[in-house]
Amino acid sequence: MRITRVETFLVPPRWLFLRLETDDGLVGWGEPVVEGRAATVAAAVEELRPQLLGADPRRIEDLWQQLTRGGFYRGGPILSSAIAGIDQALWDLAGKRLGVPVHELLGGPVRERARVYAWIGGDRPAEIAEHIALRLEQGFTAVKMNASPALTPIDTPAALHGVVERAATAREALGDERDLALDFHGRFSPVMARRVLPLLEPLLPIFVEEPVVPELAASELPALVASTSLPIATGERAYSRWDFAPLLAAGIAVAQPDVSHAGGISETRRIAAQAELRGASIAPHSPLGPIALAASLQVDFASPNFLIQEQSRGIHYNEGWDVLDYLVDTSVFDIVDGGIARLEGDGLGIRIDEQAVRRAAETGHDWHAPIWRHDDGSLAEW
Repeated sequence: MRITRVETFLVPPRWLFLRLETDDGLVGWGEPVVEGRAATVAAAVEELRPQLLGADPRRIEDLWQQLTRGGFYRGGPILSSAIAGIDQALWDLAGKRLGVPVHELLGGPVRERARVYAWIGGDRPAEIAEHIALRLEQGFTAVKMNASPALTPIDTPAALHGVVERAATAREALGDERDLALDFHGRFSPVMARRVLPLLEPLLPIFVEEPVVPELAASELPALVASTSLPIATGERAYSRWDFAPLLAAGIAVAQPDVSHAGGISETRRIAAQAELRGASIAPHSPLGPIALAASLQVDFASPNFLIQEQSRGIHYNEGWDVLDYLVDTSVFDIVDGGIARLEGDGLGIRIDEQAVRRAAETGHDWHAPIWRHDDGSLAEW
């Protein structure tokens, strides 16, 4: 068996799909993307193409090592994401060749259902309860929301109280039988995070995500973790087990590798085991498309320390297109009692509508993260 074809598809709303084909007609799909840098990742896949054509797709680990270490310069979001999508497609091929879902190749399932959460905006307090009610009707039992709009390094009491009031509105709408996650999105300076975390403790969020930007994580996370009883989560901007080592050493409660950023299924599974050594859970980051979600779920079903899975159905980025639009059978992602049942199909457990992908790629996209500025004109964290 040899790889004979490598294709990428830039598809709306902001995704990049990858298709690998072998000489015996098998097709594997992956999702190599950095949000806002999709074309750059596609170029990285193109640079890796000569190493893939003619290669044996059954040698997943050897190819992973070659692609990550063979170019001398290593790591970072672009290369790691390109390799992540390739790795997903290789696992998809492996499962299809053997007629089993990927999680069986990872040691077999440890659960029959993976709990998932839905996004609500959270930026406009008046809409929080309405958005939560909709998500509950859709079958979700947990939601995540942005904790704040843009913040200055030391913002006003009104800004702090606004964070707490929005979270309290969400908690009231959810009650105590459902869960709330708060995404700080790196918008908080260390001092702002230290100020607000104690105020949020009575609301008992399942976790508080990315309280500071990644470049401050090694120096600031240990003190933040020690300062609060709230579970701290982070990792969507960490791209390898080595990047996760200082985060886990800092005492985070929840690691959030992204299967489309952090080296694919192979590396995400290793990060999950690494987190388990520290007593930490995993809640994989995945505000992306159906292939990334399916790949994440395959890791979730095989990981004892899985907590909850992000997914992007109805997220504010998905204007005009959504997760189910590229699937032949959308029922695989049905939400029942707050979760998705174990995927039983071979490979990644989904069937991509290739014609829909090719049609959408004719439109493509040019999505980029927005640029935010403070009132004085200086750059704000988005």
